[in-house]
Amino acid sequence: MTHTSDWTELARIWATGPLRLGLECRAGLEWGALMSLYPLLHLMPRGDGHPVVLYPYLFGTDLTTQPLRDALDRIGYRTYCWEQGINLGPRQGVMDAARERLRDVRRRHACKVSLIGWSAGGLYARELAKEMPDDVRLVVTLGTPLTGFQKPADTWRLVEQVIGEAFGLPETNGPLDEAPPVPTTAVFSRTDGIVPWRDSYQTKGPLCENIEIESSHLGLGFHPLALFAIADRLAQPQGDWRPFVRDGFKAALYPDPDREGWL
Repeated sequence: MTHTSDWTELARIWATGPLRLGLECRAGLEWGALMSLYPLLHLMPRGDGHPVVLYPYLFGTDLTTQPLRDALDRIGYRTYCWEQGINLGPRQGVMDAARERLRDVRRRHACKVSLIGWSAGGLYARELAKEMPDDVRLVVTLGTPLTGFQKPADTWRLVEQVIGEAFGLPETNGPLDEAPPVPTTAVFSRTDGIVPWRDSYQTKGPLCENIEIESSHLGLGFHPLALFAIADRLAQPQGDWRPFVRDGFKAALYPDPDREGWL
């Protein structure tokens, strides 16, 4: 049964949809801001050299994560792309290839791997962390849709019916919004024009947090504030993870993700 509050939220999403979608034009500016930030990357929290694998958004490729990978390489990480071409969703064999990719990076560096997933790419990162927690150091998602479906298979049912190809994340991993047993950060924007922000917000817990920035959906992987948040999270010592602290200048740049209000 759909409650009145659910209908109200749906109405708000529908009413603001055109405006939020129009604001996606910011993505070009956010990419330009990241490029202009490169000379200042030395001011970012420095990395310890551990490996990071990045997963692109739906219909995205490794080219779309290239700017973020370049920036993370420059501040001291060893980044890897997912090497599966265009992200067309969890088709047959995609998760198997993603598991093998994670195992290979883990073996190569002999240490745990951090995973960053943009939009639908975050679903891979979270599911891999659920299946292989001993191989994953932490997870960061960018505008990843986590709620609205009771089972992972439901997310892809319509696509499977249209395409006629087996889709779906492993149902044994539980609901999409069930957090992995590793430190997990969800970065979201209330003016995201593609994924309603409440769907990208995860339930807080001892190892789960949310960080809000003002960004388009297509610019989340380019936005300087997203990069700083990611760098801050990756710099946490392994085994001594602590939530993101909004103090000093960060309090002015990063809104309180738990504040009341739908925008």
